[in-house]
Amino acid sequence: MLLVSISDLQLMPSYLVHKLDIQLQDTKSWCVIVIFVGLLNQEIGSLFLSLVGTMILTKQYRCIHSSSCQCTKGHLSEDVIFLVFQQLNWNPKLIATLSCVCKWFDDLAKRVLWKEFCKTRAPKMMLDLQSSGSHSVDGNWRALGKLLIYCSGCSGGRLFNSVQIPGHFVYRTRFSRTSGKSFLLPQCRTDILYVSDPCEHLDQGDEGDVGFFRGVFKSFLVSKVRKMLIDRAAKLHPTAVCPYCKAKLWDMLQAKMIPQSASCRLGAYEDCIEYYVCLNGHMLGICTLLPLSDSEEASESE
Repeated sequence: MLLVSISDLQLMPSYLVHKLDIQLQDTKSWCVIVIFVGLLNQEIGSLFLSLVGTMILTKQYRCIHSSSCQCTKGHLSEDVIFLVFQQLNWNPKLIATLSCVCKWFDDLAKRVLWKEFCKTRAPKMMLDLQSSGSHSVDGNWRALGKLLIYCSGCSGGRLFNSVQIPGHFVYRTRFSRTSGKSFLLPQCRTDILYVSDPCEHLDQGDEGDVGFFRGVFKSFLVSKVRKMLIDRAAKLHPTAVCPYCKAKLWDMLQAKMIPQSASCRLGAYEDCIEYYVCLNGHMLGICTLLPLSDSEEASESE
């Protein structure tokens, strides 16, 4: 059982939430980051300013993506930025802010900073996901970082039409490889799937107590689940996309690939659970939770 603890996400501005999803549309000077870091932590901010003031840039790092970037005097080296964010414990709020400075920083955040964030928050899980020899994960590190700390909810009307609950950051989430087995058909149990505990949204009118859960497959491209979805000619959702990586989604309920053990693991009604898996192996789902006494009995029967 893995515990992802996020205590530094409170009061994250909405534009930073969107930064996890969309490409940069405007550019700012990197000086914005120096000021922002200084406001957050005076000691680290002073260190950053000292590095900027005394460092001789032997190479000018120009924006590699856009000729219109305003960073015309070069960037700090990746090593300096790495050390600063290491001292900040890979704060996701600041990583998202850095990505807004220019596309060069956005590229650095996707390649390096989000990877270190994931490795710090869930080290055993990340080690397992990369143990097949891949130097990356399916989708990208930013998508995985968001999956660790963000409950997707449902407010767009394309998935889980019966409820309207906005997405939100979560303080703590447990991801379990053992729990993931309960979401796989017997013939797919050799696949590795990490699944979170349900994020509970209580008293949702006629829907009762609703739980959202999310997860990620290891090496999804060679998984038995993916092969079975293709063999069964499962259809992709016509409009909805993964809230973490924007890839198309397979409906596991439509493909008849949701085992009874999933509802037992979640403590949910058997006929009130559905989930989707995207082309990159991210999973998101919803269930109607049993009353506490009933869910305890369901766990014992499992």
